[in-house]
Amino acid sequence: MTEVVVLGAGRSGRAAARLAQSRGMAVRVSEQKTAQECAEAAQELARYGIAAEFGGHSERIFHADLWIISPGIAPHVPVVQEACRRGIPIISELEFAWQFLSGQTVLAVTGTNGKTTTSALLGFMLQRAGKKVVVGGNIGTPLSALVLQGIPAEGIVVLEVSSYQLHFSSHFRPDVAVLLNITPDHLDYHGSFAAYCGAKWRITAQQRPQDFLILNADDPLARAAGWWSRARCAYFGRQPVSYGAYVRGTAIVLVWQHGEEVLMQTSELRLPGVHNVYNSLAAAVAARALEIRNEDIRDSLLQFAGVEHRLEFVRRWRGVDFINDSKATNVNAAWYALSSYTQPIVWIAGGRGENNDYSLLDELVRQRVRLLIAIGEEAEALYAHFCVHVRCLTAASLEEAVQLAAHAAQPGDVVLFSPACKSFDMFVNFEHRGEVFRRAVWELPAEEEVPLQDFLG
Repeated sequence: MTEVVVLGAGRSGRAAARLAQSRGMAVRVSEQKTAQECAEAAQELARYGIAAEFGGHSERIFHADLWIISPGIAPHVPVVQEACRRGIPIISELEFAWQFLSGQTVLAVTGTNGKTTTSALLGFMLQRAGKKVVVGGNIGTPLSALVLQGIPAEGIVVLEVSSYQLHFSSHFRPDVAVLLNITPDHLDYHGSFAAYCGAKWRITAQQRPQDFLILNADDPLARAAGWWSRARCAYFGRQPVSYGAYVRGTAIVLVWQHGEEVLMQTSELRLPGVHNVYNSLAAAVAARALEIRNEDIRDSLLQFAGVEHRLEFVRRWRGVDFINDSKATNVNAAWYALSSYTQPIVWIAGGRGENNDYSLLDELVRQRVRLLIAIGEEAEALYAHFCVHVRCLTAASLEEAVQLAAHAAQPGDVVLFSPACKSFDMFVNFEHRGEVFRRAVWELPAEEEVPLQDFLG
């Protein structure tokens, strides 16, 4: 019997353990945190009769045939290094679950920013086109859980894929891969920007000539993956491409086997911001690779209103729009958010930084931000960097920041919560952080509201 160790008792680790157990493997979950810290995980594993150890890693785990590693555990931590020294095969939950797919079409989306929105948009697009589709991976449901639930053999699996998952995936092969962009991120995990790029490029490493690789023509590091990929490459960007989609003036143009066709105007996209033009272009090309009709692609782009915690409209209060962009966990994501609005911005930012370089935002902040309210571990660093450009305040909590923003904003302003930082200093994850922001906004005194459908237009 194959003996499997699942390292990490998070959501994807527990799903992988259950999938391995269902396939007749002997499974043990090993978690650094205590059972008290992981009470829900401990209860779930006990309910399924899966062996687990909490509060550290025992010598027993080094006698397994295979390790399945959870996304948050870095390759340089001692327990992983010891397993490598002993020659234990280590794979990601993504790769483990992918092996149990049987004939489904796999569409994988990665990139530093935009992968959640693009994955959700593709799922929406395919579903509206009448396809049997499931969406998961790094977004929502782990692939192991989707496999356990059962996926139709003729179905399409849309996966948001992170660099963490790709690092330990040497055989994963999507039928269609999308690489949106690459900017510095997660360097504490990967050790260097070169290693981070290598993890992102791994999405196409096993693709075959009949597969598709869809690349951002305007991003040199994303485009570079096409130089050595064996897959058919299609591109998206602001300039004309030979195969894919681009923007000509204000029109989105699809370029496919039978020539060019104007799909729609960028002004017709439901999602705001230049970054969502890129996400929409990428989704359109991926859908076209799966032979979705242009009419269905256009209709979906007209209708799709976005995902939670990504430029999510929360409330209009006293003429001020409150926007939840909690998923902006790095500087580049915050740049996209700040560039998405022409109105004056009261910007709430901060959290846990990773040696963040805020200079990328200087010009945007000078042009568009009325006030910066900084929170979390990065509050002082944000204040020190931006106080020469704009008025700055600090707040002890996100709730206090919302109160300060509500007091300072003027009718016609946008209060934009786009942290540019990770959430782990004050919150469980970015979803928890976004929920706290939404709750704080809705706790502002009741005012005459503008209906959401009117705001979205």
